Amino acid sequence: MGVNLNGVLLAIDAGNSKTDVAVLAQDGTVLGAARGGGFQPPVVGVETAVDTLAEIVGRAWAEAGGAGLPPTFAHVAACLANADLPVEETALQAELLRRGWSRSARVHNDTFAILRAGLDEPRGVAVVCGAGINCVGMTPDGRTARFPAIGKISGDWGGGSGMAEEALWFAARAEDGRGEPSELARALPAHFGLESMYALIEALHLGLVPFERRHELTPVLFRVSADGDPVALSLVHRLAEEVVALSAVALGRLGLLAEEAPVMLGGSVLAARHPQLEERIRELLAERAPKAVIGFVTAPPVLGAGLLALDEVAAGPEAAARLREHYGA
Repeated sequence: MGVNLNGVLLAIDAGNSKTDVAVLAQDGTVLGAARGGGFQPPVVGVETAVDTLAEIVGRAWAEAGGAGLPPTFAHVAACLANADLPVEETALQAELLRRGWSRSARVHNDTFAILRAGLDEPRGVAVVCGAGINCVGMTPDGRTARFPAIGKISGDWGGGSGMAEEALWFAARAEDGRGEPSELARALPAHFGLESMYALIEALHLGLVPFERRHELTPVLFRVSADGDPVALSLVHRLAEEVVALSAVALGRLGLLAEEAPVMLGGSVLAARHPQLEERIRELLAERAPKAVIGFVTAPPVLGAGLLALDEVAAGPEAAARLREHYGA
């Protein structure tokens, strides 16, 4: 297949655990694609992290027909995890430009990929709740709303990992009497085949249950909540409050509170559509942003990165529709 080196676009969605890359024609046709591992510049450094991207980009480029030629793109749209602050975006953009893939590159936080994947135009707000929680908003004139989203020091609360930690805290206190009784004290250790919170605390502390398995406790929390446990339900409701707070503030910053605007919910926790969580979000959002319209994003985030690339070259609705059709969205 021949490749138009002057018109091909590069879309990158790089999360903490996996990276998807797509090479696109400006009519929205996917010419090549590849998947690789996670993108973690805080751990390995910017240059090494982009080295990992380069290998994935090379495979997608080869699939598009560019084998033997250096990757060359009209524009690079890169939605990257850990691009939480403008200074981080600037450093990552400089490294992408240094690779010589294109003279035009734009770095977004990876949450923007989910936002754009859920919208027909770049206008609205997205809250993403997976391992962590984040919120971004954008308008067609290029304005954005966002939060640092780097943990408790930036005011964040929630996400699957955070919910698991909270569940453990309440369960430990429920078992030893410092806190309110809760079924969490039985259900959390039972998930790992253990008989008590004491046994689970010991197993976590000694590494007998690996740290990365803590996220498995979030679905347990939602199950206990659905069974009527007040402590678990209070955590679910607190997450709903956080989702709505993020949404309402972002809508306000963009001047969208007074008009109908989409609020897209994505990430593994929100996309699971837990009834108690969703019902509470709808109740609270109706109070703080009555014109907001809730939607859920299940399309792959690389679609959003591709749509952002098409936006940059004013490719038009037909190209966007073709790309959405490719990803089944």
